[in-house]
Amino acid sequence: MANQHIDPQLKLFSLSSNTDIAEKIAKAAGLPLGKVSSRQFSDGEIMINIEESVRGDDIFIIQSTSYPVNDHLWELLIMVDACKRASANSVNVVIPYFGYSRQDRIAASREPITAKLVANMLVKAGVERVLTLDLHAVQVQGFFDIAVDNLFTIPLFAKYYTEKGLKGSDVVVVSPKNSGVKRARSLAEYLDAPIAIIDYAQDDASREEGYIIGEVTGKKAILIDDILNTGKTFAEAAKILERAGSTEIYAAASHGLFAGGAAEILDVVPIKEILVTDSVATKEKIPSTVKYLTASGLIADAIVRIYNRQPLSPLFAYTSHED
Repeated sequence: MANQHIDPQLKLFSLSSNTDIAEKIAKAAGLPLGKVSSRQFSDGEIMINIEESVRGDDIFIIQSTSYPVNDHLWELLIMVDACKRASANSVNVVIPYFGYSRQDRIAASREPITAKLVANMLVKAGVERVLTLDLHAVQVQGFFDIAVDNLFTIPLFAKYYTEKGLKGSDVVVVSPKNSGVKRARSLAEYLDAPIAIIDYAQDDASREEGYIIGEVTGKKAILIDDILNTGKTFAEAAKILERAGSTEIYAAASHGLFAGGAAEILDVVPIKEILVTDSVATKEKIPSTVKYLTASGLIADAIVRIYNRQPLSPLFAYTSHED
């Protein structure tokens, strides 16, 4: 009997960290989510069971490595191994929020570079491509010896604020720390607005001693960052902006972790609205001012383009969003 060539099919699977965005991605891509079960034994070991054939298929596994980070990372690695052993044609991972990306360098003696370790683990497990969203440090892409596509949220935020009328010289985009200037400048260019920077006298100075580089008096300020963790950075920046005379204060972050009592911290500061993507599903209490902006359409477009071997470059100015 002659060998038959079978074209690989695109299949999406969601693990447990963020099923909401996975369902939205599948809907936007016009595909069902594959059937998979995941459970933990009493000692914490993770068991994966793929409940359909993946032989010869191109697999995309959707999993943010957010809290609990290690459980979600191991669940992802085990799923990759299961797909490889089930003879998938390719195994690709979609990581809307890439945990450990902040550990990208040695900042003090004898520290690890854990982002590199995670990259090595994923490659060793058999991942052939990584699709992620707003890496904390873009150099993490270079830690992989496979293709890594890092999508940007700034165009999504820009469209949202433009539709709210927050653009032009009456608005100022503010980086709450000097390391985020590039991100602030990118959003400011979309909004035709100036930028400002909140800086501090020294690295260990009290956050209340921050000062502003740029003009914010009488302007509507938009704070922009990539990760909203405890909320302390935004909270102190908002107080500084209010004292400096900003008329309204907004904040946006790619990834809303809301750890360590962030809701209590952010609900008592003068931020009118906090905009985050749905890259992370958190069980933590979230501030009353939070609004979610889905990145599912952007990610779905990227998955389909990768599968069809089409360029991803048009997505770096992506401006579609859903409420």
